Amino acid sequence: QARYYVRIDNVQCLHNLLLNEELKTLPRLILGGGSNSLFLNYFRGIVIHMAIDGIVTIREDQAHVWVKSGAGVNWHTLVMYCVENGYAGIENLSLIPGTVGAAPIQNIGAYGVTLSEAFESLEAMEIHSGEVHTFSKEDCAFGYRDSIFKNTLKEQYIILSVTLRLQKKPTFRTTYGALQSTLQTMNIRKLSIKAISNAVIYIRQNKLPDPALLGNAGSFFKNPIITQQQFEQLQHKHPNIPGHTQPEGHVKVPAAWLIEQCGWKGKKRGAIGVYQQHALVLVNYGGGTGQDIYQLARDIQRSVKDRFNIDIIPEVQVIS
Repeated sequence: QARYYVRIDNVQCLHNLLLNEELKTLPRLILGGGSNSLFLNYFRGIVIHMAIDGIVTIREDQAHVWVKSGAGVNWHTLVMYCVENGYAGIENLSLIPGTVGAAPIQNIGAYGVTLSEAFESLEAMEIHSGEVHTFSKEDCAFGYRDSIFKNTLKEQYIILSVTLRLQKKPTFRTTYGALQSTLQTMNIRKLSIKAISNAVIYIRQNKLPDPALLGNAGSFFKNPIITQQQFEQLQHKHPNIPGHTQPEGHVKVPAAWLIEQCGWKGKKRGAIGVYQQHALVLVNYGGGTGQDIYQLARDIQRSVKDRFNIDIIPEVQVIS
């Protein structure tokens, strides 16, 4: 719940809202689909729901095509637009919940691909001035589930549109374990962006609950990245610990494995719990509060820290 709620479907409407003297002093919260947000209390400010629509192909050459999307477009809708038109690059990101405008903020990624790889630019409005600026890939300072909009420019800009550069001749990414095995199970012999998208959708529908049917925010925690030395030390105590090599001598450890080893997978606590199919997903069976979910997350963090000496950080935006 919030004091005020405004749905924005065009740039001028947002400009007028931001420069409204009566509303300038209120706390603001920018929401896309809201699928990655956890409210702990009543929000005493104004919730700005970005609903700017539209997908358009703006230019192309022999190898690439540039597609521009409004910030309010459902992310999966954009993926399907690209898949159906034969534009490759984001098919591995099928069925990720949320909107296009929220995607660059945390540099969404799945099954071996991140948004930043297909990203060209975005347009965003500066909150304090109402001016529109264009940000290149370099400007966004993308990292693992991270961007400049989560750090130095946090709460300073509102994303209006995103432009992607897609491939006409796809470079398939199928080395991710679950994706590779699913393609084999589905007996797909000839790879296509449609086949990969279908496989990813199949995996997500079987592993992750539909937020419309069972309250959840998808993956609640980021996969921690530790040093090679830390990983080798952990291997002595836990020989089965999985790890994925990262640049500059680091290793990414699946947070789901850490949580599962601590006994949380499938555990219920009243109206909430940890999803039985995926330890990264915290669920609300009905009647649970944001505070309940937050406390469960804190308890999971503590148990992982105690057993593995690893800090797992929420991927979800916690709003207090």
